[in-house]
Amino acid sequence: MVVAGFLDAGATGVPAGAGVADAVGTTTGVQELSAARAVVRVMGQEPVVLGPVTLPYHWDRAHVGHSGQAEFELRFDAPGHELAQGEPYGIYFPRIGNTAEVWLNGTLLERLGDLDRPNTADYAKGPQYVTVPPQLITGADNRLIIRLHADKGRRGGLARPLLGPQAEVRPLYDATYGMRVEMSVIIAVFSLLVGSLALALWITQPEGGPARGQVGPQSNALYLAAFLAEYCWALRVGDVMIHRPPLPWPIWNVVVTAAFAGWIAGVGWFCHCVAGWHQRPSARWVKLGLVALVASSVLAAAMAQLRGNPVWLTVWLGMANLVFVAYALLYLWRALLHPQDRTRLVVGLIGTLNVVMGVRDWMAIRLVAGSLEVNTWIRYSSVLFGLALLVIMIQRFRAASQHARELTQQLSERVAAREQELALSYAKLETLARDQARQQERGRILKDMHDGVGVHLSTAIRQLRSGAASSEELLRTLTDSLDQLKLSIDAMQVEPSDVGAMLAGLRYRLEPRLRAGGITLHWTVDELPPLARLDVGDARNLQFLLFGVISNVLQHAQASHLSVSAQRDHGPEGAALHIVIEDDGQGFEPALTPGKGLQAMHERAAALMARLELISSSQGTRVELMLPIDVARPPAAPNAPARG
Repeated sequence: MVVAGFLDAGATGVPAGAGVADAVGTTTGVQELSAARAVVRVMGQEPVVLGPVTLPYHWDRAHVGHSGQAEFELRFDAPGHELAQGEPYGIYFPRIGNTAEVWLNGTLLERLGDLDRPNTADYAKGPQYVTVPPQLITGADNRLIIRLHADKGRRGGLARPLLGPQAEVRPLYDATYGMRVEMSVIIAVFSLLVGSLALALWITQPEGGPARGQVGPQSNALYLAAFLAEYCWALRVGDVMIHRPPLPWPIWNVVVTAAFAGWIAGVGWFCHCVAGWHQRPSARWVKLGLVALVASSVLAAAMAQLRGNPVWLTVWLGMANLVFVAYALLYLWRALLHPQDRTRLVVGLIGTLNVVMGVRDWMAIRLVAGSLEVNTWIRYSSVLFGLALLVIMIQRFRAASQHARELTQQLSERVAAREQELALSYAKLETLARDQARQQERGRILKDMHDGVGVHLSTAIRQLRSGAASSEELLRTLTDSLDQLKLSIDAMQVEPSDVGAMLAGLRYRLEPRLRAGGITLHWTVDELPPLARLDVGDARNLQFLLFGVISNVLQHAQASHLSVSAQRDHGPEGAALHIVIEDDGQGFEPALTPGKGLQAMHERAAALMARLELISSSQGTRVELMLPIDVARPPAAPNAPARG
């Protein structure tokens, strides 16, 4: 919420009138030169000798709508005692230009731009300082010549120069330069920083409702408006440093005017969003009005240049003042009705202050005569909008952080509750898994008893009923049944992956039978690595496979020696356990001796994803089992038929 009073391209700096006059009154060596003789040449006209004039000389007021050149002659005396000290002199120009040359006693002291190139450089935006060597100054009747070129509508002219010892004049210039130029640069940089921050928030923050602890709706439109306003203001205020604009003056004037109007519109929409009015149906018409404000500023600036009459801009500024005075009063009144919304109240007060500053600037620069040395005040009060945006962002960040902490707490509570539910579910699943494991173990034991002990007992019963079996055969059948039962019990006490322990159990159970059968056992088993891939079922298959091989030796081979070896080896399948059982019995012909025993051994080997090879001759039988440690693919199907 602002008012238009800062539009003139050269309206920058501190007032050189009151402030400098006070300074001159307290410095005995400083002279304020106000009387001059002037020769003026308006563009397209003959030169005119004006004779004595009193500075300041405001070109746009003396020659409305025209550009031209002027030459001012100022005469002054210098006290002799000051000259004797040899101290450099200085001349401080609160405003000079737009371009100018400074001559003293026939010597060129300073050239500010090119007098013959209109609509280019502009040195009237800031104060100028010229150092004068003491040898150029005489005790009396010094002649200071100032030649300048002024572009129409650019606030060119000549303010009252101050002349005196450098030690006294330079501080006056530095004070004005600091307030007019350096402060403007600081404000421009601040506006760029705030605008960049607003742009980042506009890009990253989504639209949303009121945050917890915040009065009024959140809106990306607020950040967008702040970004546009601050960037436009940075261009408008920073123009004081651009002595040579990138565009000719008439076009650059339109650009700078549009930037000023953009700042007004952006700040107005910013205030609208802070109040939450951007969500009302009337917001559409407010947007159109602000767009029309910017468009009309371009039109007014263009017409002022084309018609050579600044009244177009003066009227536009007056209309903008009128609109925003009414808006500021309405905004402040509504903010006072809702004192709980402190942000809105602060923004209303800041907006009202800027309206007052804008009206003052408009009257001082556009309406009051002799306003060449007047500075604008709204440039300084505008900083409050940037500070207000920072406060709003901090408040919203704190509210969002508090909301995030509450959400995190709620999420933690939900996670804890879900973890408790999962723990209960896991306990139930674990109980079910243990029950299922017990059931599976019972089933496996029953299956082993049925396939092993049960089969042998059934065979023994058939042998007894037939009466054809000898007592030796019946004893062997019952012994096999008992051995299988013992091996099943041993298997429950050994880890499935421990093949070495399994082989040791076989040796412990079967070696007495081998010895009783007259068979010498040769045992060569290395320390074997565990096979982590084997489960209980795989261990049972391996145990019954090896038991079947040794049982066949006891029943059919009529051997006197049996060797069992096992070591880690490397076969076609990769690393494997190589188990070999070899006897010196009578052997057999596998092709002529089909049976379910050998078929069962091959099936068990296939289940183990192992390779089983059987070689038999009249000198004995050799059974090799390659049991891969890490299985990559199922082994090839065995070629050898089974033996019963």
